[in-house]
Amino acid sequence: MCFSATASFSAGLGLLVVGAIAARRTRSTAELPFALIPALFGVQQLVEGALWLALGRDAPLLTSCLTQAYSAFSQILWPFYIPLAVLSLEVVPWRRTVIGAFAIAGLAVSMFLAWAMLHQPVLAELRDHHISYVFWHSSVVTATALYLLGACLSPLVSSHSAVRVFGLGASVSLVTAYTLYSTWFISVWCFFAAVLSVVVLFHFSPTRFARMRADARHRHIPAAAKNGC
Repeated sequence: MCFSATASFSAGLGLLVVGAIAARRTRSTAELPFALIPALFGVQQLVEGALWLALGRDAPLLTSCLTQAYSAFSQILWPFYIPLAVLSLEVVPWRRTVIGAFAIAGLAVSMFLAWAMLHQPVLAELRDHHISYVFWHSSVVTATALYLLGACLSPLVSSHSAVRVFGLGASVSLVTAYTLYSTWFISVWCFFAAVLSVVVLFHFSPTRFARMRADARHRHIPAAAKNGC
């Protein structure tokens, strides 16, 4: 988290559990990428917890490695992984087309940010009981817009309600984090998004699967049987 190593480790471990439960409830390989979102956020939070400790112990090499590892999640992974995970769940053609376009936008910004990190590694420092990530690159406005399309707006196009709730939460938390914590935006928003990823579990709830099975059985009942003949 943005406030302490303890909070980061606690959130990370909790999200690993949530991700494991969601993964166990999947019914096909297509559902697995979305189910693993909480677990991946959990790993990211554990990395930031370790970074908290490294910054407190003045370990420059370890700090740099952990900073780049954390940034690989925040800057490179999420813009393309989230829309691809959402796309793997979608069956409605026009929604797949829109989400696919968002995935391309996310992949483009991920590649750009990876290139920028290679040329100018991200720096991390403690400021006012938060971790501040310093990342300088050109095309900030364009990169931010493409990032938003991939990481936040693509879930809003989904036909699945839990996926849309996740996208709405990510979007609202992004605006909130930028408004209230602009100096520590990356750390704060990633923590908010990580916590909100527990919504993923609702998509794989036993109640939902029971309803899906009931609907499937209803569709396969012959018309004569439905009429009591």
